[in-house]
Amino acid sequence: MNFEELNIITPILKAINAEGYTKPTPIQEQAIPVILEGKDLLGCAQTGTGKTAAFAIPMLQMLHKERKNEKGPRAIKALILTPTRELAIQIDESIASYGRHTGLKHTVVYGGVSQYHQTKALKSGVDILVATPGRLLDLVNQKYINLRQIKMFVLDEADRMLDMGFSHDMKKIIALLPATRQTLLFSATIPQEITKLRNDILSNPVNIEVTPVSSTVDSIEQTVYFVEKKDKKTLLIRLLENKTIDSALIFTRTKHGADKVVKDLAKAKITAQAIHGNKSQMARQIALRDFKQKRTRVLVATDIAARGIDVQELSHVINFDLPNIPETYVHRIGRTGRAGMRGTAMSFCDREEKGYLRDIQKLIAKKIPVIKEQLYAGSTMLNLQGAKG
Repeated sequence: MNFEELNIITPILKAINAEGYTKPTPIQEQAIPVILEGKDLLGCAQTGTGKTAAFAIPMLQMLHKERKNEKGPRAIKALILTPTRELAIQIDESIASYGRHTGLKHTVVYGGVSQYHQTKALKSGVDILVATPGRLLDLVNQKYINLRQIKMFVLDEADRMLDMGFSHDMKKIIALLPATRQTLLFSATIPQEITKLRNDILSNPVNIEVTPVSSTVDSIEQTVYFVEKKDKKTLLIRLLENKTIDSALIFTRTKHGADKVVKDLAKAKITAQAIHGNKSQMARQIALRDFKQKRTRVLVATDIAARGIDVQELSHVINFDLPNIPETYVHRIGRTGRAGMRGTAMSFCDREEKGYLRDIQKLIAKKIPVIKEQLYAGSTMLNLQGAKG
């Protein structure tokens, strides 16, 4: 199937063809017709499945058709709510790409920066608003934003939204929306809280699930190194000395750990940048931009900050720290091996993490091959073979 068969209008087809997209992903193929029919939807799709386009393309098409028959000032007709600044910016960039020929106006609002440019864009009128919860409520309270004419509401990364403590803000925002609207709920996982949310805010939704969170794509080569905690730094440096690692996204469990990895790599003359919640918005955007444009080869991130990272040609994901939630492992490595390309995921496992590895392998229903090669002098690879089962 191609996008023409999904009855996408010419202005949007022209834009997505320019982006190099010809065939829709499974979530796009299933979700676009449902959304174009005006139905509510619950989409379960993990990172890298193309879900942003799955809701952005039909949204742009429906609003473009409606806007042609309207005159007068613009009112916000579509709201996309997302948990992080990085993800909000990424979604807004996607809307700009897909909607460049539609004549629709959009903007993004998020905290951590001055609201001046955001309110200026709002005053000029927008059709589509991408927002994080805190800044949205702040601007609503200041009367810069009116949500009474919303026709489409997208709640993206709903599970992460709840994880980050936005439940109360979400309820406030939903209460401000018109009762009659089309609602699209996207989540990488469907825990009990998401099921309750679905029942509360969706009306007769169509449920779509692609690439369950318990699976990892075959295009990603997965390996694990058993290594003492104190030797992870040396192992990472030795790996990154291999220039075939074109780009590497490294995950740590904490913000402090991310900063420490960057400092350790700098001492080894390997340039890296960190992205996490303690960094200023400007620093995070610069780091992400440099990584996407391949000015920086290595980006070190925590899980929440990395939720907004979308790099099409990421060659390697390295788990410096194994996550204590097995589903997080699937999300992390899903950032490589996209769009039919090959990817590599390497994980470091110390003595305290062997339980995490066991849980991960149980979830993905496969054993991750162990690399036993001695990569650095003065250390012995751990004998943690019991962690494989």
